[in-house]
Amino acid sequence: MIFTQSKYSEKINALDYEEVEIITDKNEINPICNQENDYNDIEDIDIKEDVAVILFTSGSTGNPKGVMLTHYNLIYNTDSIIEYLKLTNQDRVENVLPFYYCYGTSILHTHFRVGGSLVINNKFMFPQTVVEDINKYNCTGFSGVPSTYQILLRMTDIKSTKLPTLRYITQAGGKLPEIFIKQLIDILKGVEIFIMYGQTEATARLSYLPPHLIIEKMNSIGCGIKGTELLVLDSEGKRVKSGDTGEVVARGGNIMKGYFNDKEGTDKVLRQGYLYTGDIAKVDDEGYVYIVAREKNIIKSGGIRISPKEIEDVILQIPEVVECAVIGVLDDILGEAVKAFVVLIENKPYIDFKYILSFCKQRMPTYKTPRYIEFLNTLPKNSSGKVLLKKLK
Repeated sequence: MIFTQSKYSEKINALDYEEVEIITDKNEINPICNQENDYNDIEDIDIKEDVAVILFTSGSTGNPKGVMLTHYNLIYNTDSIIEYLKLTNQDRVENVLPFYYCYGTSILHTHFRVGGSLVINNKFMFPQTVVEDINKYNCTGFSGVPSTYQILLRMTDIKSTKLPTLRYITQAGGKLPEIFIKQLIDILKGVEIFIMYGQTEATARLSYLPPHLIIEKMNSIGCGIKGTELLVLDSEGKRVKSGDTGEVVARGGNIMKGYFNDKEGTDKVLRQGYLYTGDIAKVDDEGYVYIVAREKNIIKSGGIRISPKEIEDVILQIPEVVECAVIGVLDDILGEAVKAFVVLIENKPYIDFKYILSFCKQRMPTYKTPRYIEFLNTLPKNSSGKVLLKKLK
């Protein structure tokens, strides 16, 4: 059976599947549920081997891939998140993330699992409604990606709004610049702030930083969630020393079965029982992990490897900047040159190329200073709020 909108039924029929029933009307569902059938025979399901769902990667740096997740992956991931967030049936989260995004899916699963509730806000183009709905519906939790919090902090009155029912917030889907983390700490007194890290290939979650360490371990993604081994390995597959960089790898019950119809892609990231994430990171003396950049996004300029995040963090220190993305563009001499895309709060014409260039030169070496700066009304994003770097290129 395929459940879909009627506008897609013609495309599905064209695929000429045999013995497939297409359901496009909600009125057709009840008769199906009332039929006597064996669909609920759980004994026929191997929870560790059978695929429960195929979720697609965000496609922020490349083409989306279909990630095959088993029933066990979903159970393992859901239970681990519930444990460290201490979720109960009293929790109510405001959700601005789509449910086909692994982060959004995990919010749905965790709150249903404990008998909690969700407030769905589809109006993020009007960000002030997000702040208002937390109080309107007495939400205890809120979750977002970096752009979610950057927009809330720079384009709403969240800094002057009391949120008495809010117990915790979570952030994942990329690195939130330090300046915004500090602002959240300042305005959300008594609210637990969970900085988290994950991938669709890991069902959703790989690590989290306990809220009480957010200042001491600023910019860290923490350590692996319960039962998940998170390591940083060098090019020879050995664990890096404190302060050295390497690739983040993970092993646990949350790691995908593989990519759908893509053995080559699967073999590339699943090796020796580990998921190779493609993220470059370092560790401190206590084993806490700090993401430096995605390997795909590292800028190689004049033989020097530059992390775009480091430059973005500097530009975002300018209060009039809402968002910023930095990429490498082809350069005949350097190989790649640094280019910054900047989104400003409206009516700030005095923030121009020279202003940002001067700001960067005072805080960074010349080789990291952007050679090109382009101002946009908004950064291109997918429906999860992740910036689509490939569109900027």
